[in-house]
Amino acid sequence: MNQSTHDKDSAQLEALGLKSEFERSMSFWENFSLGFTYLSPVVGVYSVFALAIQAGGPPMIWNYLLVGFGQFLVCLVFGEIVSQYPISGGIYPWSLRLVGERWAWMSAWVYAWALFTTVAAVAVGGAPFLSQLLGIEFGNSGFIWIAIIMILISTLLNLSGTRLLSKVAFFGFLCELIGAIVVGGYLLLFAKVNSISILWNTFSLGNGVDYFPAFLASSVAAMFCYYGFEACGDVAEETPNASIAIPKSMRMTIYIGGGAATFVCLALLLALPNVEKAISGEDNDPVTTTLVAAMGLVGYRMVIVVVMVSFLSCLLSLQAAASRLLFSFARDGMIFGSKHLNHLSKSGKVPVNALIVTGLIPIVIASMGHWLQDAVTTIISFASAGIYVAFQMVVIAALYARFNGWKPKGSFTLGKLGVYINGLALFYGITAVANMVWPRTPEEPWYINYGMIFTTLVVISSGILYLLIAKPHLKRKK
Repeated sequence: MNQSTHDKDSAQLEALGLKSEFERSMSFWENFSLGFTYLSPVVGVYSVFALAIQAGGPPMIWNYLLVGFGQFLVCLVFGEIVSQYPISGGIYPWSLRLVGERWAWMSAWVYAWALFTTVAAVAVGGAPFLSQLLGIEFGNSGFIWIAIIMILISTLLNLSGTRLLSKVAFFGFLCELIGAIVVGGYLLLFAKVNSISILWNTFSLGNGVDYFPAFLASSVAAMFCYYGFEACGDVAEETPNASIAIPKSMRMTIYIGGGAATFVCLALLLALPNVEKAISGEDNDPVTTTLVAAMGLVGYRMVIVVVMVSFLSCLLSLQAAASRLLFSFARDGMIFGSKHLNHLSKSGKVPVNALIVTGLIPIVIASMGHWLQDAVTTIISFASAGIYVAFQMVVIAALYARFNGWKPKGSFTLGKLGVYINGLALFYGITAVANMVWPRTPEEPWYINYGMIFTTLVVISSGILYLLIAKPHLKRKK
């Protein structure tokens, strides 16, 4: 990074009342890689493909385009905000400057718990793939231990510093993108067994208006794939020329990550040996069925190696985002333990204590699965819903600020279209959250139907309670 860029970045932060101690060593491509590996198309598609096809059949693929467009609107709003406020921690400092302390505190509280549960969810979700790679059946407790080990490895890598984080994120991006293209290309060229027409075939799930509820239910899978772009902004103080670079890397995360996810989903659908069995649930792991049929057991295990790299790099990016959020929270004295969480290491220039916390809390959540598997299922169900709720708190904050005279002054602005895009992003976000938490299976236990609603209410209620009792907004360091 040249001196003039450094001076410009420092001056922009000083104008916002901050002096950063982070090392600005993360290049544009490394910043983008952080968002891409957080979004992780391979992790997203492979983890929820079975649920999506059971809910909506092959036409569920069109959700990747529709949800992608909706999240792109949110991404544009975020890009405009981060361009003016390129501050580590993302959602918290953005909400703070757009609305105020209490709104920022609640936004950060919801987002922090969403990240903690997402780290636990990704680690637990990666464990079965390692089991398949090794050819060993570990059982539930074994999966929990694998998840804990994955979180510990991610924590140790993150503690090594921004430079290593950047390199590992970029390596993860290359592995995942190349893997998605190679595997998807192979399936389409050599293992295609279904016609492209199945993308419009609803099979036994209804036709026309009758099919719409199934299509909505299957869209939750695409929603699981389309966040991560905000992580680019979480490390704003570690990225040179952040005001210009981060809005661009956010948009690229949507373009490339969403494109890769759609491509992988398309390849799996067209190579799926028996679509009816996948829809009925008789084939409860259609991804494995498809890859083994196409590549054999050896080829499948080679793919799983790439999948495990994707899971680990996804964990790394999630934890990095969560730790910067905690650090930003603590830097203002707005959370308990602030004096311990607001320090950077002398060597790696990373928030060590915040990173340790973002490792310990997900480990505790995952460890509960040894005794209370249903409870962990309920808690982890908050992961996606919490992130979407936190996103909409920022979108609402931006719209509120616009109506109170805020005119974006960063290098990236939406101009006169800003208020309309902001409004559409809010409409999309509210409908997406409603669709995500809607109970659809009355015959299932309550934690399947109402887990997202229950955990969201618990997190929001506890945050409001803490806000009323401890009044952290009054303790903010000006």
